[in-house]
Amino acid sequence: MGAVKTKRMPRAVREQQMLDAAVRTFGRRGYMAASMDEIAELAGVSKPLVYLYLNSKEDLFTACIRREAAALVVAVRSGVRTELPADRQLWDGLRAFFAHTSHYPDAWSVLHLQARTHGEPFASEVAAMRAEIVEFVTQLILVAAREAHRDPDLPESEVGGLAEALVGAAESLADWANATPTVTAREAAATLMNFAWAGLGNLMDGRPWSPPDAPHEASG
Repeated sequence: MGAVKTKRMPRAVREQQMLDAAVRTFGRRGYMAASMDEIAELAGVSKPLVYLYLNSKEDLFTACIRREAAALVVAVRSGVRTELPADRQLWDGLRAFFAHTSHYPDAWSVLHLQARTHGEPFASEVAAMRAEIVEFVTQLILVAAREAHRDPDLPESEVGGLAEALVGAAESLADWANATPTVTAREAAATLMNFAWAGLGNLMDGRPWSPPDAPHEASG
């Protein structure tokens, strides 16, 4: 009976079932160690069917990256309500990010660890997702600047650097939170807000930190 049901399953549903199995396997075993036999068995289908639908192990891994990257971006964007103040937008975005990476740890492993360590074309797929999130955070910082009644045209390098730093910190913190069972998504988001927002708030209020004047230090 199970085999009959599998044959009658719509292609789109069956393909998602394969991707679910692949994400779990790649996330837990790594790209190199994962086998198509294992993925097919977990998905409840034959290995030839996996190849028929997704062509190769490389194509399957790429499909996993694209699906999970899109899901993460949607989760972050949909978690932010643009009618709220900038700090609340950032807070909601971070909570959505950590909630998603916590709920889907295998997907996060695929995106942040596996895809980045196995070269092209996988790294480019993740870089595109990351660039979209960095741009989203950049816009949140610009909103904060406008709310602070400062010139919204902050130096591009400054805003871009702040966004890169914030996203990088969130990525590292997600790894730590997933490895620490007692840490909730809310706690991880609060940790990063405490780390980042105080500094951003001072910057928006015109009180940026400046390095001490030390002539003996090397310039740059």
